[in-house]
Amino acid sequence: MADWPVYAAFMASDGAVYMGGPVAEAAAWGMFCHDVAQWSLMGHGSLMIESRADGTCIGQVGINSGPLFPEHELGWLLYPGFEGQGYALEAATELRRWGFEVLGLQTLVSYIHRDNEKSRRLAERLGAVLDDAAERHDLNDLVYRHPRT
Repeated sequence: MADWPVYAAFMASDGAVYMGGPVAEAAAWGMFCHDVAQWSLMGHGSLMIESRADGTCIGQVGINSGPLFPEHELGWLLYPGFEGQGYALEAATELRRWGFEVLGLQTLVSYIHRDNEKSRRLAERLGAVLDDAAERHDLNDLVYRHPRT
């Protein structure tokens, strides 16, 4: 729960534009709970990224699935001021490894809004490639397919 205030503030900001935001607190709460509930329902979900230096919550990485996701999705977000420092790359690399090796996932994609250049570059740094034939719920999303590592 200590991570909720910074998450809610981010989701209410323009920084959440590529995640359907900005959104009202009630919608942000539903998204926050969804991320936690996936652990019980699916055996995976989202993790908060903390700074090793001081424990500050700086973002989130997660594996999503269920009726809103055609395939298992590797997703990430960083709060303002923490982008470009390798945090998302490190967290996404490890969670992807865990998804393939521990969960035994056969596929893993990232749904990224076509205008979200930072996330597109990160997906490419992770070795993911565009898959124009992949199913998606949002036609503004590009689908990046991750290699098994």
